[in-house]
Amino acid sequence: MTPFDRNVIRQLGIGIVFVTAGLTGVLWLSQSLRFVDLIVNRGLGTGTFFHLIMLLLPDFLVVILPVAVFVAVLFTYARLLNDREAVVLAAVGVSPLGLAKPALVTAAAATAAAYALYFTVIPAAHRTFKELQWDIRYNYSHVLLEEGAFADFGKGITVYVRERSSDGSLRGILVHDARDRADTYTLMAERGALVQTDEGARVVLFNGSRQQVDEESNKFSILYFDRYAFDLDQRRQTPANRFREARERSLSELFDVRNDPGVPERDYGKFIVEAHRRLTAPVASVGFTLIGVAALLTGRFRRSGQLRASLVAIALVTAFAMASLAIENVAARNLAFLPLMYAGILLPAAGGLFVLLHQPQLGGLPARFRMTEG
Repeated sequence: MTPFDRNVIRQLGIGIVFVTAGLTGVLWLSQSLRFVDLIVNRGLGTGTFFHLIMLLLPDFLVVILPVAVFVAVLFTYARLLNDREAVVLAAVGVSPLGLAKPALVTAAAATAAAYALYFTVIPAAHRTFKELQWDIRYNYSHVLLEEGAFADFGKGITVYVRERSSDGSLRGILVHDARDRADTYTLMAERGALVQTDEGARVVLFNGSRQQVDEESNKFSILYFDRYAFDLDQRRQTPANRFREARERSLSELFDVRNDPGVPERDYGKFIVEAHRRLTAPVASVGFTLIGVAALLTGRFRRSGQLRASLVAIALVTAFAMASLAIENVAARNLAFLPLMYAGILLPAAGGLFVLLHQPQLGGLPARFRMTEG
């Protein structure tokens, strides 16, 4: 590897880090806003909050990496052309493909990183994220009790809390249990607390009443109590039998989805497309890179042409990215379109490589590097 290659790879690496950090920060912030309410109004701990948003990071990285590599390639090679470094190397016989070598090495490294994320990190992170969500929903039920709002706990249980103190105690509690239509009743209490037991969440009520209307006689009855324990029956699921989404599963599980009785037949397409997406999506870094270097290292060298070439490259990358998303959606409904996923990801790479290899030559100097006015 030449000093030029090492220098360009270093510049590309720095650019990728900055672009990735910036885009990740924006996406991270936008996604984390939906969890802020859990802290402000529902009592979720900040440690759990940061754990949740950290688990989203791998999902962001695999989407951002190809874009970050492409942006870094455009900026780095545009600077090399403006500084005449690429022009000098072309003048001594370095081919466009040779000039693109550092970018391709960097893209290959990004592709390897994306494969590692897709095959190991993302399934584990997504599975942990879903299990943490389950814990918040079924173990930390106090985060679901918002002041002045009705909370539906499923199976006909509705809970209302007028006020929640900083120590976790509840005031002005109403619990309506309509799970059994023949035995529907309402609990009202001055104060109480929500506790966890081995059987699930339980509301302990103090100084209240149990009100009920008999369905047959239509008589109203009321029972006053000093203390009453009400089970919310939140452990309807366990982590072991919780349905796992496609992104939580390993590649082998996704390809073997037809043998999983827990997955409805109508969802087979989504799981199989997810498997093929893990095989194809990482290659986008190479394809986008080849589009970028092909646009900048071909044609005539003129400063005004660089902007035009960059805009063409951006338009092509955007078109291919949107086409890939559309193909995935279509393939999920009809698996006959699966080959298009591979075509859509390999076409930009093949097209960019073809342009680099068939760059017109003039006296051994690529046409891109013939100096023109403008």
